[in-house]
Amino acid sequence: MSEVTPRVGDPVITPALVAEHGLTKAEYERLVAMLGRTPTFTELGVVSALWSEHCSYKHSRPVLKTLPTTAPYVLQGPGENAGVISIGDGLAVAFKIESHNHPSAVEPYQGAATGVGGILRDVFTMGARPIAMLNSLRFGTLDDSRVRYLFSGVVKGIGDYGNCVGIPTVAGEIVFDPAYENNPLVNAMCVGLMHEEDLIRAKAEGVGNPIMAVGARTGRDGIHGASFASEDLSEASDAKRPRIQVGDPFTEKLLLEASLELIKSGHIVAIQDMGAAGLTSSSAEMAERGAVGVTIDVTKVPTRESGMTPYEILLSESQERMLVVAKKGHEDDVRAILNKWDLTAAVIGEVIAEPVYRVTEGSKVVAEFPGSRLVTDCPTYSPDARESSDIIELRSTDPNAIAPRAEEKDHVWTLERLLSSPTIASRAWAYRQYDSTVRTNTVVGPGGDAAVLRVRGTNKAIAVKTDCNGRYVYLEPRVGGRIAVAEAARNVACTGARPLAITNCLNFGNPTRPEVFYQFKEAVAGMGEACRALGTPVTGGNVSLYNESPAGAVYPTPVIGMIGLVDDISRITPATFQHDGDAILLLGEMGDELGGSEYLATIHGKVIGAPPRCDPAREKIVVDALLSAIEAGVVSSAHDCSDGGLAVALAECCIANRECESGAEIDLSGYSSLTDRGILFGETQGRIVLSSSAPERVLAIAKAAGVPCAQIGRVRRHSESLDITLPKSAVRNPLSVLRRAYHSTIPAIMSRTVEHANFDELSPVAAH
Repeated sequence: MSEVTPRVGDPVITPALVAEHGLTKAEYERLVAMLGRTPTFTELGVVSALWSEHCSYKHSRPVLKTLPTTAPYVLQGPGENAGVISIGDGLAVAFKIESHNHPSAVEPYQGAATGVGGILRDVFTMGARPIAMLNSLRFGTLDDSRVRYLFSGVVKGIGDYGNCVGIPTVAGEIVFDPAYENNPLVNAMCVGLMHEEDLIRAKAEGVGNPIMAVGARTGRDGIHGASFASEDLSEASDAKRPRIQVGDPFTEKLLLEASLELIKSGHIVAIQDMGAAGLTSSSAEMAERGAVGVTIDVTKVPTRESGMTPYEILLSESQERMLVVAKKGHEDDVRAILNKWDLTAAVIGEVIAEPVYRVTEGSKVVAEFPGSRLVTDCPTYSPDARESSDIIELRSTDPNAIAPRAEEKDHVWTLERLLSSPTIASRAWAYRQYDSTVRTNTVVGPGGDAAVLRVRGTNKAIAVKTDCNGRYVYLEPRVGGRIAVAEAARNVACTGARPLAITNCLNFGNPTRPEVFYQFKEAVAGMGEACRALGTPVTGGNVSLYNESPAGAVYPTPVIGMIGLVDDISRITPATFQHDGDAILLLGEMGDELGGSEYLATIHGKVIGAPPRCDPAREKIVVDALLSAIEAGVVSSAHDCSDGGLAVALAECCIANRECESGAEIDLSGYSSLTDRGILFGETQGRIVLSSSAPERVLAIAKAAGVPCAQIGRVRRHSESLDITLPKSAVRNPLSVLRRAYHSTIPAIMSRTVEHANFDELSPVAAH
């Protein structure tokens, strides 16, 4: 081991400084024991980043190990930059979802834009070319001017970055709820396509191999971003704007092309994004994976600001940077490729046999840690887990005890209110700011159950979707976790794709609070149950904790990113009704479960009751029956029945696609044991609305599979209404009313002045 002495000018290590770096007294003592001495300021900064929740998963790692992660087609599971699955023909899909919640709460435009940039790099460092972006967004109510500011900034940040790089944003979800008022959730997902032989891992190896920093130069932006993501938001968070990274999508595009060329060139053995904790995490994690030592000289790191200290260089989260382990003697070849793309490449260290992680400033050692213990010695915690008595009381409340409002005598009034709820209404205002068709692979774009992208050179396609209902998880975490996976599976299956695997982004509050850790453990358990039943292993993801503000925690929101495979592109199925006279069928059980429903939240302002039951084994049977019917060529359209219940699903089948609107006649009079409002607005799971020109064949397939299925109506292309006959009433819903509610709500709200910022001034397009 080398002699390490404090740098001149660095602050003295005090209990206050340790606390400022987010380390507990016990963690600091653990660090001192590992080093056998007092750490330097640089070492304290390194450990504060790598032992932060964002990098170490110290509260979540033991729980995550319970998830299923393997299948014959999984080429790379958790532990790498992105998961990778084989789709046959020598091709593979790399995919990952991550959060950028806290940065987006403080600076929505750059927070969202750099979230997109980071997840792109996670995918192309695996050797895959990104082909699609998705997102999952949560905000407070749009009546609030700051929420409109955050929503507008996040959408523009996502659109500008993705559009400039030339990657289509094809799917996602947006939810508005008071639970996210002061802590928005911004989760970004990327999907890439690759040849299996091009798969590369971020594993340092080969003693004497040079370590090179490539891409953009290092600045002071984003320092301690990982630590910022591992603490509650407060009124002081705005003061942390300097921690927010600044993205440049034009440099990202160059880096993407240069990285893919590097991977194919044979000149490198490993590559990793300098993401959270920057150079620190990328170098330490690559060394730990390869069970080797590394040495880094910070004076050789290309910087864009003068006078940067080792602390700043190691912890900067400047964007569009990669760390590469090159083959010895190939340094000039790497530089030539980077120069071709007008990017820098500099040797900043090397792989060494000595089992240490060493950082020097020229000839002076400023940080040194034994072996891989910098990564492996981070403590893990299993806090107390206890359900909140308040939530138990909410769940035990009977939704049917909520008396209907007087206006609800007119079911049209209720359905119109639900369709104009921003969580259900068309989000075209947002996704029209994204280029969803660039690269011309998009077969089904935003607005459907899932997006579908063709795989060129084959007859296959990939279906992708993000999904989660935070209210369900809040009321009963295990059931909500199951539903998040099951609904994502139904969504991709509705397009004709077989669900294959998931990535997840687990957004929760402060894990040291027993009620939050209970939510986390139970939700992960429910996700695991659904993944095992559906055969969709978890290939990776992200945990985002401390999503709290002084007002409290967000709803527990374990977002699922699902990948499915369409074997025959001719069987891709739309969500909306297509042909006049087609029979309309309900695949799955008719039900009237109102607990945790959008109806209760929107019409009555209540979040109560047990969420709908979810049997993962039954969900698998429903998915299989649906896919059998689609493969038989007897399904014209398929749409998942979820938020808002059957009435909303039927309305969306009629009016969601403005170029192919249809009326419908629906007869539900036979369900006399259920209430009218339960039939219309209950959110019973495992249900899909189908249309078919051969209903008898669909019914036969469902019967053979043991899945309930009933013909409930007919498509009427030339009708201007959705007519529904119920056991105790009948309702005629004019399409003009439904259309206006669904398509006009968000544009009307967002036409109000958006305060706080002119996002055009932040645009990378304007900057160039």
